Amino acid sequence: MNSNFTLAIHSLTLLALKPESMSSSDAIAESANVHPVRIRKVLSVLKKHGYIISKEGTGGGFIFALSPEDVNLWDIYKITSEGALQPKCPESNEKCIVGANMQHVLFNIFLGAEEHLGVYLKKYTIKEVVEFVNQGC
Repeated sequence: MNSNFTLAIHSLTLLALKPESMSSSDAIAESANVHPVRIRKVLSVLKKHGYIISKEGTGGGFIFALSPEDVNLWDIYKITSEGALQPKCPESNEKCIVGANMQHVLFNIFLGAEEHLGVYLKKYTIKEVVEFVNQGC
């Protein structure tokens, strides 16, 4: 899993905690302790998929476009990390039964793992993440 997923969840959680005000990419980057350019890339993906709205200029920034209870973690995973669990197989010897089949076998196994991950992540919304954060978990 790549860090885009966790940065997206971090960003949406921060925005959900401030529903009445805009947050700058610099403020979100400071909270996540990453470079603002890194956050802007993630925010661009979230904006493209309609999760956030942005306003440029003085007083601008980002705001959550949806209700936190309407956004589950699987939705965010799919736009930031889908396929990240797939194994990276080196070139194999196609004349060997293992080499000829390993990539296909592992792909099917990990595809199943990602499907199970999806079932699990669908149980959690940004609202629940906000509640966990507020509880200090």
